[in-house]
Amino acid sequence: MKLPRLETGDFWGGFAAMLVALPSAIAFGVTIYASLGGSYAAYGALAGILGATAMGLVASSMGGTNRLISAPCAPAAAVLTAFAIEHIQHGMDAATVAVLLAALGLAAGALQVVFGTVGLGRLIKYMPYPVVSGYLSGVGLYIIFGQVPKFLGAPSGTHLGHALTSPALWVWQGMVVGAVTIFAMLFAPRVTQRVPAAILALLAGVATYFGLSLFDAALLDPRNPLVIGPLGGSGGAGGGFVEAMRGRWEGVGQLGMSDFTVLVMPALTLAVLLSIDTLKTCVVLDALTRSRHNSNRELIGQGLGNIASAVIGGMPGAGTMGATLVNMSSGAHTRYSGFIEGVLSLLAFLLLGTLISWVPVAALAGILIVVGVRMIDRHSFGFLKQRSTILDFGVIAAVVVTALTVSLIAASGVGIMLAVVLFVREQIGGSVVRRKLLGNETFSKRVRTHEEMEILTAHGDRAAILELQGSLFFGTTDQLYMSLEPELKTRDFLILDMRRIQTVDVTAAHLLEQVKDMMAERHGFLIFTAIPLTLPSGRDMNQYFDQVGLIRPDSPVRVFSALDDALEWVEDRIIHETVCLRDEESALELHEVELFAGRKEQTLAALEQCMEKRSVAKGDTIFSRGNTGDELFLIRRGAVRIMLPLSDRQSHHLGTFGRGSFFGEMAFLDGEVRSANALAFVDTELYVLSRRAFDKFAEEHKKLGLKLMEGIASVLASRLRYTNAELRVLEG
Repeated sequence: MKLPRLETGDFWGGFAAMLVALPSAIAFGVTIYASLGGSYAAYGALAGILGATAMGLVASSMGGTNRLISAPCAPAAAVLTAFAIEHIQHGMDAATVAVLLAALGLAAGALQVVFGTVGLGRLIKYMPYPVVSGYLSGVGLYIIFGQVPKFLGAPSGTHLGHALTSPALWVWQGMVVGAVTIFAMLFAPRVTQRVPAAILALLAGVATYFGLSLFDAALLDPRNPLVIGPLGGSGGAGGGFVEAMRGRWEGVGQLGMSDFTVLVMPALTLAVLLSIDTLKTCVVLDALTRSRHNSNRELIGQGLGNIASAVIGGMPGAGTMGATLVNMSSGAHTRYSGFIEGVLSLLAFLLLGTLISWVPVAALAGILIVVGVRMIDRHSFGFLKQRSTILDFGVIAAVVVTALTVSLIAASGVGIMLAVVLFVREQIGGSVVRRKLLGNETFSKRVRTHEEMEILTAHGDRAAILELQGSLFFGTTDQLYMSLEPELKTRDFLILDMRRIQTVDVTAAHLLEQVKDMMAERHGFLIFTAIPLTLPSGRDMNQYFDQVGLIRPDSPVRVFSALDDALEWVEDRIIHETVCLRDEESALELHEVELFAGRKEQTLAALEQCMEKRSVAKGDTIFSRGNTGDELFLIRRGAVRIMLPLSDRQSHHLGTFGRGSFFGEMAFLDGEVRSANALAFVDTELYVLSRRAFDKFAEEHKKLGLKLMEGIASVLASRLRYTNAELRVLEG
């Protein structure tokens, strides 16, 4: 039941899209070929129609993007017009230029097929916005400046400046037709949304022209310069088609290899612009329909469409925004709507071919002037209001000026070059150091005794932790060194957190190698943490650091997978170097545990009788989340890690408890099930005190039982204070 409804929507969508695309296609074609003089304006109208037909039939079939309408477009008209004018001014024969125009469309289509085949579709659509904005605005102005002489009725080939300063060349009938067309183009949407504005504007222009012919019989001559004129021959549309095709290719035998070499850069520029225009439309279409297009496949389809258009004498095109939106709003759902648009364009030509010769040139100029005005990105002037975006506006302005004074090809190159400069400026302007902390402001998750925490608070500033971000490259190397330099003179441990780094180039790697040497001279350590396995570019950073000699077995550089591991390693060294600790390999006796310091030997001996001594091998589980148990564990030797399971494969490290610390106090206090996993980080020896045994002991030794509870509360409060202080530093 859904298929008939979809077919109906596709038909009406294709019909509405044809009504929008065809007048513009004719206008674009006339604009290009009118610069060749003679009867080529009529050939231009034919090229626009054939382009709409070929793009609709082939690009829609091969591209695959639903609802997308492909047809001749403004960027193609701008590039081809500039190409034609340049070579005509250099004295090239008009027939030769016409063949070169077809060859240019053919080469651009072939390049688009190559773009799609090698996967460049994903890259082209990421063209910087200022470049695209400036180029489209430049194309818009280029079209306006090219159409003003036609609007004024000046002879073909008249330059803008000469046309504006020579009122004698103006033809008031053409100006009236153009003005009525522009007025209808602007205000038709307020009257009705059912008929496209371009159709109503064209009809208004034609009606005005024939209305004026009632007062001037010369306007009824089909060869007067104010109308397109006959498409060629006397056989109606069919005869005109055949004769126009023959005339279009008659100069092909006169071309040499040198003639084709001039196509290379224009073809590349045209291919890139048509691809950007298409993919920009596809992105908008995706957003409106919540779909995803295949950019590479679409480029191949567009390229094949442009090749087919060139072969039959049509002008190149791209996915067009206006016709596509009309197609979608008219009920189209599939790519067949674009195919229907191509079929209807051909039928319109075959049925109305003789009428097309009477379309006023000024009416087409009026339509294109409105199209050109709408292409100008007026929102870009908002960039002038903010100092941070003034340079972005400068890129847009530079592209526009270059397009108008040099060429559209040079404008694209200038825009991309300036966009690269802006990117480098942006990277240099941002800080590569996100946060800087000292070792007495943030601590590892290893639970320390009160004595150890006092040592770290007093001497932890021997370590500095810098969280880096963004790109480390030649543009930010000096900024990075300025941030590191103060720490190189005073710190023994320099920790660089790399988890937010996007790129690292050879210049930055060389700087880090110099930092490593400076730390080694002071017998210090350069420490990297959270080095990404791969950068967004795909580069393996660990392998890259090894290749440039930064990380080697004999190097004073340490690498840790997580910042917490690095902090724990640094804290251990600071504690060991600050005081001469007893041998960590020996197991603590009960009176050596900080929790029971200063208690009577007899009382501690009685408490020890209530405890179990347990040995746990490295990696073994002491308890798991969800286990029942009420034991308190005191570490005599070794270390225990507390892990919170997140999934079957992932766990979050809550903390590490070392010699003299205790854990498991939550279940000991409230009797609930375990909330996390406890694993022996190394071979570990424990005192284990169950709540049942403790309660029995506390009945006889009430004072020690109370002191034990107070001690647990004091340690927990101390841990909370350090955590609060650390959070305040991080938030600051």
